[in-house]
Amino acid sequence: MPRRRHCLLRNTGTIMKVGLVGFAGSGKTTVFNTLTGLTVPTTYGGEVHLGTVKVPDPRIDALSRIFSPKKTTYAEITFADIPGEHGAEKSGLSKKALQQIRDQEVLCLVLRAFPNPTEPDPSAELEAFHAECVLADLAIVEKRLDRAKKEKASPIEVAAFELMKQTLEAERPIRALPASELHREQFSGYQFLTDRPLLVVLNRSESEAALPLPPALAARLAEVDAAGLVLSASVEAEIARMDPADQPAFLADLGLEEPAVGRFIRTAYGLLDLISFFTVGADEVRAWPIKRGTRAKAAAGKIHSDLE
Repeated sequence: MPRRRHCLLRNTGTIMKVGLVGFAGSGKTTVFNTLTGLTVPTTYGGEVHLGTVKVPDPRIDALSRIFSPKKTTYAEITFADIPGEHGAEKSGLSKKALQQIRDQEVLCLVLRAFPNPTEPDPSAELEAFHAECVLADLAIVEKRLDRAKKEKASPIEVAAFELMKQTLEAERPIRALPASELHREQFSGYQFLTDRPLLVVLNRSESEAALPLPPALAARLAEVDAAGLVLSASVEAEIARMDPADQPAFLADLGLEEPAVGRFIRTAYGLLDLISFFTVGADEVRAWPIKRGTRAKAAAGKIHSDLE
Protein backbone atom coordinates (compact mmCIF):
# COMPACT_ATOMS: atom_id res chain seq x y z
CA MET A 1 0.00 0.00 0.00
CA PRO A 2 1.37 3.42 -0.88
CA ARG A 3 2.15 5.89 1.86
CA ARG A 4 -0.57 8.23 3.07
CA ARG A 5 -1.75 10.60 0.40
CA HIS A 6 -0.85 14.26 0.10
CA CYS A 7 -2.26 14.82 -3.36
CA LEU A 8 -3.53 17.89 -5.18
CA LEU A 9 -7.17 16.92 -4.68
CA ARG A 10 -10.24 18.93 -4.01
CA ASN A 11 -12.47 17.63 -1.24
CA THR A 12 -15.92 16.91 -2.66
CA GLY A 13 -17.66 16.28 0.64
CA THR A 14 -19.39 13.02 1.42
CA ILE A 15 -19.03 11.32 -1.98
CA MET A 16 -15.69 10.26 -3.41
CA LYS A 17 -15.26 9.74 -7.15
CA VAL A 18 -13.26 6.80 -8.48
CA GLY A 19 -12.65 6.55 -12.21
CA LEU A 20 -12.22 3.09 -13.74
CA VAL A 21 -10.03 3.02 -16.81
CA GLY A 22 -8.55 0.21 -18.86
CA PHE A 23 -7.50 -0.81 -22.33
CA ALA A 24 -9.70 -2.83 -24.69
CA GLY A 25 -10.65 -6.23 -23.28
CA SER A 26 -9.44 -5.54 -19.74
CA GLY A 27 -12.81 -6.37 -18.17
CA LYS A 28 -13.18 -2.84 -16.81
CA THR A 29 -16.92 -2.61 -17.37
CA THR A 30 -17.48 -6.06 -15.84
CA VAL A 31 -15.61 -4.83 -12.76
CA PHE A 32 -17.77 -1.69 -12.75
CA ASN A 33 -20.98 -3.73 -12.97
CA THR A 34 -19.84 -6.00 -10.16
CA LEU A 35 -19.04 -3.06 -7.90
CA THR A 36 -22.23 -1.13 -8.57
CA GLY A 37 -24.79 -3.84 -9.28
CA LEU A 38 -25.56 -2.20 -12.63
CA THR A 39 -25.77 -3.96 -15.99
CA VAL A 40 -23.93 -1.63 -18.32
CA PRO A 41 -23.22 -3.40 -21.66
CA THR A 42 -19.62 -4.50 -21.95
CA THR A 43 -19.51 -3.54 -25.62
CA TYR A 44 -17.89 -0.24 -26.50
CA GLY A 45 -19.80 2.91 -25.66
CA GLY A 46 -18.79 6.54 -25.76
CA GLU A 47 -20.38 7.77 -22.55
CA VAL A 48 -19.28 7.69 -18.92
CA HIS A 49 -21.44 5.49 -16.69
CA LEU A 50 -21.81 6.29 -12.99
CA GLY A 51 -22.75 4.10 -10.05
CA THR A 52 -22.75 4.88 -6.34
CA VAL A 53 -21.96 2.27 -3.68
CA LYS A 54 -21.86 2.26 0.09
CA VAL A 55 -18.53 1.83 1.88
CA PRO A 56 -18.85 -1.30 4.04
CA ASP A 57 -17.96 -0.63 7.67
CA PRO A 58 -18.60 -3.09 10.52
CA ARG A 59 -18.46 -0.22 13.02
CA ILE A 60 -21.50 1.51 11.59
CA ASP A 61 -23.26 -1.86 11.50
CA ALA A 62 -22.51 -2.29 15.22
CA LEU A 63 -23.68 1.24 16.03
CA SER A 64 -26.92 0.63 14.16
CA ARG A 65 -27.54 -2.51 16.19
CA ILE A 66 -26.98 -0.55 19.41
CA PHE A 67 -29.06 2.54 18.60
CA SER A 68 -31.69 1.00 16.28
CA PRO A 69 -32.00 4.25 14.29
CA LYS A 70 -34.71 5.09 11.77
CA LYS A 71 -31.99 5.52 9.17
CA THR A 72 -28.42 4.28 8.65
CA THR A 73 -26.24 6.27 6.26
CA TYR A 74 -22.93 4.88 5.05
CA ALA A 75 -20.12 6.80 3.41
CA GLU A 76 -20.43 6.52 -0.36
CA ILE A 77 -18.19 6.20 -3.39
CA THR A 78 -19.24 7.05 -6.92
CA PHE A 79 -17.56 4.87 -9.54
CA ALA A 80 -17.23 6.12 -13.11
CA ASP A 81 -16.74 3.70 -15.99
CA ILE A 82 -14.56 5.74 -18.36
CA PRO A 83 -14.87 4.55 -21.99
CA GLY A 84 -11.62 3.60 -23.67
CA GLU A 85 -10.61 3.24 -27.29
CA HIS A 86 -12.71 0.97 -29.51
CA GLY A 87 -11.26 -2.19 -30.99
CA ALA A 88 -8.66 -4.72 -29.93
CA GLU A 89 -6.04 -2.92 -32.01
CA LYS A 90 -6.38 0.18 -29.86
CA SER A 91 -3.76 -0.02 -27.13
CA GLY A 92 -3.94 3.53 -25.84
CA LEU A 93 -6.36 5.95 -24.26
CA SER A 94 -8.04 8.74 -26.17
CA LYS A 95 -7.53 12.39 -25.30
CA LYS A 96 -11.18 12.45 -24.30
CA ALA A 97 -10.66 9.57 -21.84
CA LEU A 98 -7.61 11.27 -20.34
CA GLN A 99 -9.63 14.44 -19.82
CA GLN A 100 -12.51 12.50 -18.27
CA ILE A 101 -10.28 10.84 -15.69
CA ARG A 102 -8.94 14.23 -14.60
CA ASP A 103 -12.31 14.80 -12.95
CA GLN A 104 -11.91 11.73 -10.71
CA GLU A 105 -10.36 11.76 -7.25
CA VAL A 106 -8.91 8.26 -7.43
CA LEU A 107 -7.88 6.43 -10.60
CA CYS A 108 -8.41 2.70 -10.93
CA LEU A 109 -6.57 0.98 -13.76
CA VAL A 110 -7.94 -2.47 -14.64
CA LEU A 111 -5.31 -4.74 -16.20
CA ARG A 112 -6.18 -7.88 -18.15
CA ALA A 113 -4.46 -10.95 -16.70
CA PHE A 114 -6.51 -13.63 -18.46
CA PRO A 115 -6.26 -14.96 -22.05
CA ASN A 116 -8.89 -13.44 -24.34
CA PRO A 117 -7.88 -14.84 -26.81
CA THR A 118 -4.31 -13.56 -26.78
CA GLU A 119 -2.02 -13.94 -23.80
CA PRO A 120 -2.23 -11.00 -21.39
CA ASP A 121 0.59 -8.55 -20.72
CA PRO A 122 -0.52 -6.52 -17.69
CA SER A 123 2.94 -5.04 -17.11
CA ALA A 124 2.97 -3.57 -20.62
CA GLU A 125 -0.50 -2.09 -20.09
CA LEU A 126 0.62 -0.52 -16.80
CA GLU A 127 3.66 1.04 -18.46
CA ALA A 128 1.57 2.35 -21.35
CA PHE A 129 -0.94 3.98 -19.00
CA HIS A 130 1.80 5.44 -16.81
CA ALA A 131 3.62 6.86 -19.84
CA GLU A 132 0.46 8.49 -21.20
CA CYS A 133 -0.30 10.14 -17.87
CA VAL A 134 3.30 11.33 -17.44
CA LEU A 135 3.38 12.86 -20.93
CA ALA A 136 0.01 14.55 -20.45
CA ASP A 137 1.13 16.11 -17.16
CA LEU A 138 4.53 17.07 -18.54
CA ALA A 139 2.92 19.04 -21.36
CA ILE A 140 0.96 21.08 -18.82
CA VAL A 141 3.93 21.60 -16.49
CA GLU A 142 6.27 22.73 -19.28
CA LYS A 143 3.73 25.20 -20.61
CA ARG A 144 3.00 26.60 -17.16
CA LEU A 145 6.69 26.78 -16.24
CA ASP A 146 7.45 28.85 -19.33
CA ARG A 147 4.60 31.20 -18.49
CA ALA A 148 5.69 31.48 -14.85
CA LYS A 149 9.19 32.51 -15.91
CA LYS A 150 7.92 35.06 -18.45
CA GLU A 151 5.49 36.56 -15.94
CA LYS A 152 8.17 36.61 -13.22
CA ALA A 153 6.07 34.47 -10.88
CA SER A 154 7.19 33.85 -7.32
CA PRO A 155 10.37 31.81 -6.83
CA ILE A 156 8.33 29.22 -4.92
CA GLU A 157 5.98 28.69 -7.87
CA VAL A 158 8.80 28.47 -10.40
CA ALA A 159 10.72 26.04 -8.20
CA ALA A 160 7.63 23.87 -7.77
CA PHE A 161 7.05 23.58 -11.52
CA GLU A 162 10.74 22.85 -12.08
CA LEU A 163 10.57 20.09 -9.47
CA MET A 164 7.48 18.59 -11.10
CA LYS A 165 9.16 18.80 -14.51
CA GLN A 166 12.27 16.99 -13.25
CA THR A 167 10.11 14.35 -11.59
CA LEU A 168 8.05 13.68 -14.71
CA GLU A 169 11.11 13.66 -16.98
CA ALA A 170 12.47 10.92 -14.72
CA GLU A 171 9.21 9.03 -15.43
CA ARG A 172 8.09 9.35 -11.83
CA PRO A 173 4.58 10.46 -10.83
CA ILE A 174 3.92 13.75 -9.06
CA ARG A 175 2.18 11.85 -6.26
CA ALA A 176 5.58 10.38 -5.31
CA LEU A 177 6.82 13.82 -4.24
CA PRO A 178 6.81 14.29 -0.45
CA ALA A 179 4.49 17.00 0.85
CA SER A 180 7.51 18.82 2.28
CA GLU A 181 8.89 19.39 -1.24
CA LEU A 182 5.79 20.85 -2.86
CA HIS A 183 3.34 23.54 -1.79
CA ARG A 184 0.45 21.47 -3.14
CA GLU A 185 -2.38 23.79 -2.19
CA GLN A 186 -1.17 26.22 -4.89
CA PHE A 187 -1.62 23.68 -7.68
CA SER A 188 -4.93 21.98 -6.92
CA GLY A 189 -6.57 23.44 -10.03
CA TYR A 190 -4.28 21.69 -12.50
CA GLN A 191 -5.75 18.20 -11.99
CA PHE A 192 -2.49 16.39 -12.69
CA LEU A 193 -3.13 12.77 -13.63
CA THR A 194 0.01 11.43 -11.96
CA ASP A 195 -0.93 13.10 -8.70
CA ARG A 196 -4.16 11.17 -8.46
CA PRO A 197 -4.00 8.18 -6.10
CA LEU A 198 -3.79 5.08 -8.29
CA LEU A 199 -5.29 1.66 -7.62
CA VAL A 200 -4.23 -1.05 -10.07
CA VAL A 201 -6.59 -4.02 -10.33
CA LEU A 202 -5.24 -7.24 -11.81
CA ASN A 203 -8.26 -8.93 -13.38
CA ARG A 204 -7.49 -12.66 -13.46
CA SER A 205 -9.18 -15.87 -14.52
CA GLU A 206 -11.10 -17.89 -11.92
CA SER A 207 -8.26 -20.39 -11.39
CA GLU A 208 -5.82 -17.62 -10.38
CA ALA A 209 -8.15 -15.40 -8.37
CA ALA A 210 -6.60 -16.33 -5.02
CA LEU A 211 -2.97 -15.85 -6.08
CA PRO A 212 -1.07 -12.74 -4.93
CA LEU A 213 0.30 -10.05 -7.20
CA PRO A 214 3.36 -11.19 -9.15
CA PRO A 215 6.48 -9.91 -7.31
CA ALA A 216 7.75 -7.93 -10.31
CA LEU A 217 4.41 -6.16 -10.75
CA ALA A 218 4.15 -5.47 -7.01
CA ALA A 219 7.64 -3.95 -7.07
CA ARG A 220 6.74 -1.74 -10.02
CA LEU A 221 3.58 -0.54 -8.28
CA ALA A 222 5.71 0.48 -5.31
CA GLU A 223 7.99 2.45 -7.63
CA VAL A 224 5.08 4.45 -9.04
CA ASP A 225 3.43 4.80 -5.62
CA ALA A 226 0.30 2.83 -6.53
CA ALA A 227 -1.81 0.29 -4.66
CA GLY A 228 -2.54 -3.15 -6.11
CA LEU A 229 -5.46 -5.54 -5.85
CA VAL A 230 -6.19 -8.93 -7.40
CA LEU A 231 -9.65 -10.10 -8.38
CA SER A 232 -11.50 -12.10 -10.98
CA ALA A 233 -14.36 -10.03 -12.35
CA SER A 234 -16.10 -13.16 -13.61
CA VAL A 235 -15.90 -14.75 -10.14
CA GLU A 236 -17.12 -11.58 -8.45
CA ALA A 237 -20.04 -11.37 -10.86
CA GLU A 238 -20.98 -14.96 -10.03
CA ILE A 239 -20.75 -14.26 -6.30
CA ALA A 240 -23.01 -11.24 -6.68
CA ARG A 241 -25.71 -13.43 -8.30
CA MET A 242 -25.40 -16.13 -5.64
CA ASP A 243 -27.54 -16.68 -2.57
CA PRO A 244 -25.58 -15.23 0.40
CA ALA A 245 -25.88 -18.57 2.21
CA ASP A 246 -23.98 -20.29 -0.60
CA GLN A 247 -21.17 -17.76 -0.84
CA PRO A 248 -18.87 -19.02 1.98
CA ALA A 249 -18.53 -22.51 0.49
CA PHE A 250 -17.96 -21.11 -2.99
CA LEU A 251 -15.28 -18.74 -1.72
CA ALA A 252 -13.59 -21.51 0.25
CA ASP A 253 -13.41 -23.70 -2.86
CA LEU A 254 -11.51 -20.89 -4.60
CA GLY A 255 -9.23 -20.23 -1.63
CA LEU A 256 -10.79 -16.82 -0.98
CA GLU A 257 -11.76 -15.41 2.41
CA GLU A 258 -14.23 -12.78 1.19
CA PRO A 259 -15.52 -11.26 -2.04
CA ALA A 260 -13.04 -8.81 -3.52
CA VAL A 261 -15.66 -6.10 -3.89
CA GLY A 262 -15.48 -5.13 -0.21
CA ARG A 263 -11.68 -5.00 -0.30
CA PHE A 264 -11.79 -2.95 -3.48
CA ILE A 265 -14.10 -0.34 -1.98
CA ARG A 266 -12.17 -0.14 1.30
CA THR A 267 -8.86 0.22 -0.57
CA ALA A 268 -10.22 3.01 -2.77
CA TYR A 269 -11.59 4.76 0.32
CA GLY A 270 -8.25 4.49 2.09
CA LEU A 271 -6.26 5.85 -0.85
CA LEU A 272 -7.49 9.35 -0.06
CA ASP A 273 -6.44 8.85 3.56
CA LEU A 274 -10.05 9.15 4.68
CA ILE A 275 -11.52 7.97 7.94
CA SER A 276 -15.13 7.96 9.06
CA PHE A 277 -16.53 10.32 11.67
CA PHE A 278 -19.74 8.92 13.17
CA THR A 279 -22.88 10.61 14.45
CA VAL A 280 -25.40 8.48 16.29
CA GLY A 281 -28.92 8.83 17.57
CA ALA A 282 -32.43 7.47 17.37
CA ASP A 283 -33.08 9.22 14.05
CA GLU A 284 -29.88 8.36 12.22
CA VAL A 285 -26.52 6.64 12.49
CA ARG A 286 -24.24 8.19 9.89
CA ALA A 287 -20.66 7.91 8.64
CA TRP A 288 -19.02 11.17 7.54
CA PRO A 289 -15.79 10.87 5.50
CA ILE A 290 -13.05 13.17 6.79
CA LYS A 291 -9.33 13.46 6.18
CA ARG A 292 -7.15 11.60 8.66
CA GLY A 293 -5.80 14.08 11.20
CA THR A 294 -8.79 16.44 10.95
CA ARG A 295 -9.32 18.23 14.27
CA ALA A 296 -12.56 17.66 16.13
CA LYS A 297 -13.80 21.21 15.52
CA ALA A 298 -13.28 20.93 11.77
CA ALA A 299 -14.91 17.49 11.73
CA ALA A 300 -17.93 18.90 13.55
CA GLY A 301 -18.06 21.66 10.94
CA LYS A 302 -18.89 19.09 8.27
CA ILE A 303 -22.15 18.47 10.08
CA HIS A 304 -22.93 21.93 11.46
CA SER A 305 -21.13 24.74 9.65
CA ASP A 306 -21.67 27.11 12.58
CA LEU A 307 -19.42 24.91 14.75
CA GLU A 308 -16.32 25.35 12.59
